[in-house]
Amino acid sequence: MVKVLVTGADGFIGSHLTEELVRQGYEVKAFIYYNSFNSWGWLDTTPEDIKQSIEVFSGDIRDPHGVKEAMKDCDVVLHLAALIAIPYSYHSPDTYVDTNIKGTLNVLQAANELGIRKVVHTSTSEVYGTAQYVPIDENHPIQGQSPYSATKIAADELAMSFYRSFETPVGIIRPFNTYGPRQSARAVIPTIITQIASGKEKIELGSLSPTRDFNYIKDTVNGFISFMESNKSIGETINIGSNYEVSIGETVQLISNVLNKKVEIVTSEQRTRPEKSEVERLWADNKKAKNVLGWKPSFGGKEGFKRGLKETAEWFLDENNLSNYKADVYNI
Repeated sequence: MVKVLVTGADGFIGSHLTEELVRQGYEVKAFIYYNSFNSWGWLDTTPEDIKQSIEVFSGDIRDPHGVKEAMKDCDVVLHLAALIAIPYSYHSPDTYVDTNIKGTLNVLQAANELGIRKVVHTSTSEVYGTAQYVPIDENHPIQGQSPYSATKIAADELAMSFYRSFETPVGIIRPFNTYGPRQSARAVIPTIITQIASGKEKIELGSLSPTRDFNYIKDTVNGFISFMESNKSIGETINIGSNYEVSIGETVQLISNVLNKKVEIVTSEQRTRPEKSEVERLWADNKKAKNVLGWKPSFGGKEGFKRGLKETAEWFLDENNLSNYKADVYNI
């Protein structure tokens, strides 16, 4: 049986990925961020039968000794642990350097020392910056437009430097904007849904003109597993995206239609990125994922996006889930 370590397993994507790996028969160790509340993050909400199948390791990705200890006896590492909120990276960029860059270095060094069979390093579409051409393929120029994206660029380059220098068996998966149940309200889709679901007729957002390539969580999770299982992904960088571009403004309309609510949008300066930092356009070319991994989105195109929004909204409308969110407070 293949034993897989998932770093960031307590987060949005990490918890869904951990659950699916268990369902598919993998032995899974979940690396979660240590806290004195003994909280496992979103893994606390996972079904009991799955929870009992997970080995949990509490630690800090910034600690090389703890990271190496967690990776012992594992065959594969799916490295998702990161700070990802862009506004908070304006606020506290130093923490992004320690977590995203040094944390990745810890994983790579331990992988070399322990002889790990494969490391899947998680990138982000934000490393491309505003699209210079569309759809964006893996050869598109890289541009850091926020401290967050700059640290992810550095982490990506570090991963590939280990592959080239030491033959570390690492590949880079580059998801575009993932959405779905459990996502933090720092992201735009949960922000829209939670404000509407809490009864607001006027919702606060930042800029409405930027476009995104939204990827439903089930597709992203399948992308990770396809990347992990492929014998062609080491040394490669591969986009995981729906190949469907939609503006934030149109996304609001689609969500309001799903919820059958009419809303007015109020532009909030607090929620608006600095002009040169805003990524105006993202649209994934996913041909490489199809050719190398045999992966393709199940929620692609406008109709797929609507289905994904419907599943997402249904989860947020459950009062037990909605109560975890503070719709009246801006989530940095």
